[in-house]
Amino acid sequence: MENIVTLDMIREAREALRGVAEMTPIVTSTRLGKSLYIKSENLQKTGSFKIRGAFNKIRMLSPEEAARGVIACSAGNHAQGVALSATRLGIKSVICMPEGAPILKVEATRGYGAEVVLVPGVYDDAAKEAERLSREEGYTFAHPFNDPYVIAGQGTIGLEILEQVPEVEQIVVPIGGGGLISGVAVAVKSMRPNVRVIGVQAATVPSMFVSRRSGEITTVKDGPTIADGIHVLTPGDLTFRLVQEYVDDIVTVSEDEIAAAIVALLEGPKTVAEGAGATTVAAYIFNKIDTTLNTVALVSGGNVDITTLSRIITKGLQKTGRIVQFQTKLADKAGNLAQLLTCVAETGANVLNIEHEREDAKTSVNTCVVTMTLETRDEAHVMKIRKELTGHGYHLFD
Repeated sequence: MENIVTLDMIREAREALRGVAEMTPIVTSTRLGKSLYIKSENLQKTGSFKIRGAFNKIRMLSPEEAARGVIACSAGNHAQGVALSATRLGIKSVICMPEGAPILKVEATRGYGAEVVLVPGVYDDAAKEAERLSREEGYTFAHPFNDPYVIAGQGTIGLEILEQVPEVEQIVVPIGGGGLISGVAVAVKSMRPNVRVIGVQAATVPSMFVSRRSGEITTVKDGPTIADGIHVLTPGDLTFRLVQEYVDDIVTVSEDEIAAAIVALLEGPKTVAEGAGATTVAAYIFNKIDTTLNTVALVSGGNVDITTLSRIITKGLQKTGRIVQFQTKLADKAGNLAQLLTCVAETGANVLNIEHEREDAKTSVNTCVVTMTLETRDEAHVMKIRKELTGHGYHLFD
C-alpha cells in the first residue's frame, strides 16, 4: 500500500505546530492503575487534540484556497480546532455542526471566529451539508479525519508519547472516524513496532470495529452515546486502510462504562474528560485490554457539556455500585417505614431520596410502595444491603 501518511510528514507537522499546540502532560494515578499513564489532550488548546490536525491541514492551503475560506463538519472539537487555526492564519471558516452538538462546543466554535451552521441529524448529516456548501460556495473542505495532513497532525501525539513514556508497551486511543488513531499508529509503529496500539469505540456506534472485522468499510446504525466526539457512523477510506495496517486491535465500551470512567478520572487524577476521551480509561478499568502492560490511555478531550455532567456522574456512580435504588412493598401501618429505614441505616448506607406511594399498580388497599435511592460504597456493599433487607422479610422489586 502506498504511504498515505509517513513518519516524515508527522515530524514536519510537529515542527509546524510548535507554538500552536501544547505538548500535553502525562498524568499517573495509582487509583486507576499502577501501569496506567494518562496523555492529557483534554488540556490542549481548545480542550482537545483536534487543533493539531486542523492547523496542519489549514497551513498547507494554497493562497487561492485560503482566499476562498475553509469549511468543516464536526461534532465540536474539530470545529474549534479549525476555527482557531483559520483565525490565527487570517482565513474565513464555516463549520457545519449537528444541531444536537453540546452548546459548550457550539459557542466555543463561534468564539474562535467561525460561522456556525447547525444541521439536523448527526455528524454524517453535517458532513453532507459541508460538502454541499463546499461545492456551491467554493470553500476548501477540511475533513476532520479522512485527510493525510490532518492525520499527520494528530500523529504528533504519538511522537510525544514515545518521548514522555519511554517504557510504554501499549497505547489506547479513541476511534470515531479514525484520524487520531491512524496518525498515532503510523508514528508509533514506524519508530517502535513492538508497542501495541489499541482503538476504543462506543459500543452503540462501533463503525470502525465492525468495518475491521468485516474487512470493508461499513456504515452502522445510529445509536445514542455520551461519547459525541466519536459519534461517527462511517469510517474514512484513508483511515480504514491505515487502521487495517497499523492498529493491533479495537475494543468497545458501553455507555455505563464510559460514564464510570469519567467519574474515575474526576476522582483519581482530577481530570475532566468528555465521553470520547474517557473511552480509553473505560477500556482499561473494565479489563477490555491487557492491563499488565505499561499503558498510555489517550484522553482526547475535555469538552464535556456541564449541563449533562451531573447526569453522567450519576450513571457512572450507579455502574460502580456507588448509588443504588431499591423498591419494596410495606403494610401501610405506623412504624413500618421507620423499621425499614433502621434496617438500611444499620448497613451503613446513606439515604439520598425516598418516595412513599399508596396508590400504585403494585399495591393493594392496605399496602404502599417505598422507593429508596441510597449512597453506597461499592458492589459488595450493595449486595450486603440486599441480603439484609431480604433477610428481614422485605421483597425487593427488580
